[in-house]
Amino acid sequence: MPFKPDTYPSVAPYLVVDGAQATLDFLVAVFDAAPLRVYPGDHGRLAHAEVRIDDTVVMLGDAMPGWPAVPAHVHVYVPDVDATYARAINAGATPVKAPVQGDDGDRRGGFTDAGGTTWWVGTQLA
Repeated sequence: MPFKPDTYPSVAPYLVVDGAQATLDFLVAVFDAAPLRVYPGDHGRLAHAEVRIDDTVVMLGDAMPGWPAVPAHVHVYVPDVDATYARAINAGATPVKAPVQGDDGDRRGGFTDAGGTTWWVGTQLA
């Protein structure tokens, strides 16, 4: 028997946020994330949710007593960093850094969603 779901990576970030449903909706709007599993919690909160962004699964859930929200930084390679950054800002993200060309050959920018996660997005250009 396999030790993990067939289409899941061995490592997946897990985000504990305030407002997991809003974060889930944000990931769908900005990254075209595909919801995989969603388990409702009490009082309209999410106990656990999973989405696929390209080849990666991101897991998340609402903060609760004993499991406080924790700020996180996540990097995502995307086909068009400028378009992704614009979608994020239009979806209500707070700008951190507009996309710029870096010394490493990537064009990269960042924004923070309402749940407190800072997303760094990049497109390899060289």
